[in-house]
Amino acid sequence: MPEYGYFLATEEFGPAELVEQARMAEQAGFEALWISDHYHPWNAAQGQSPFVWSVIGALAEAVSLPVQTAVTCPTVRMHPAVVAQAAATSAVLTGGRFRLGVGTGEALNEHILGGAWPPVHIRLEMLEEAVQIMRNLFTGAEVSHQGTHYTVEKARLYTVPDEPVPIDVSGFGPKATALAARIGDGFATMTPDETLVSHYRKGGGGGKPVSGGVRVSYGPDRDAAARRARALWGHQLLPGEVGQILPTPRHFEQLDPLVTDGAAAAHFTCGDDVDEHVRTLTAFTDAGFDRVYVSQIGPDQRSFFDFYRTKVLPQVQGAPPASPQGTG
Repeated sequence: MPEYGYFLATEEFGPAELVEQARMAEQAGFEALWISDHYHPWNAAQGQSPFVWSVIGALAEAVSLPVQTAVTCPTVRMHPAVVAQAAATSAVLTGGRFRLGVGTGEALNEHILGGAWPPVHIRLEMLEEAVQIMRNLFTGAEVSHQGTHYTVEKARLYTVPDEPVPIDVSGFGPKATALAARIGDGFATMTPDETLVSHYRKGGGGGKPVSGGVRVSYGPDRDAAARRARALWGHQLLPGEVGQILPTPRHFEQLDPLVTDGAAAAHFTCGDDVDEHVRTLTAFTDAGFDRVYVSQIGPDQRSFFDFYRTKVLPQVQGAPPASPQGTG
């Protein structure tokens, strides 16, 4: 049976709001949490970006759900040895309920220290080396490493979980998917692409978990929901490598006119049609995904959780419809 989780958007909400959403997600019947790891939001309308590791510490106390970053870039803004310490501590705090999702990142978050933003083939090399370093540190042994991109000198993590932190690798194209299949404990992506899943499985992913994330804009007014989706997440419709190479929220805002409300309505699930929301989730499971994480766009979180608890999750989880009482 697939697992359905909630995707916490650090770009849109402050730390206290994220913790409250996690509580509502657990009460609504979601089974796990994803949480984004950003230094900047994508645009000023989103308006937030708390430090994810602080929020995970709060989540460990607030809920009993598994937590995973979606995703952390352990290569430029933070050295992999430091990410390893953060991940190991998160795993200890959550009682082993933490997975580390990693990817090659975006200039939006990683350029802040002033270095050059590497081309994609170098970023993939860096990610592979970073994963090797983190796995070595998760053993609790002293680690020294002199590699192509990183140096580690006699580092040891003294606070480690009983089992090494699982590392899932994200991918949106064939090269990153092949890397995920070769080095990851799981695979993560944002579209229900059966071909990518097949490439992952055949490339070495085997029976390892495949996770997908999707954003929806629930609300009684479909047009208003589409406008909200475009204003907050319209950048997801920009083509090519734009999302990886633009350095600031201001640059993404300059491209706002390229995305229309109609395009947003076609791309995102908008409104309150139960069947449409169910189809959005089952598209992932039909494509072979084991875990699906959904995120509500915008501030009307409580109504979203009530809607999913009473009408959507019972259908995809195969349970009888829930009673119409509130989530909190």
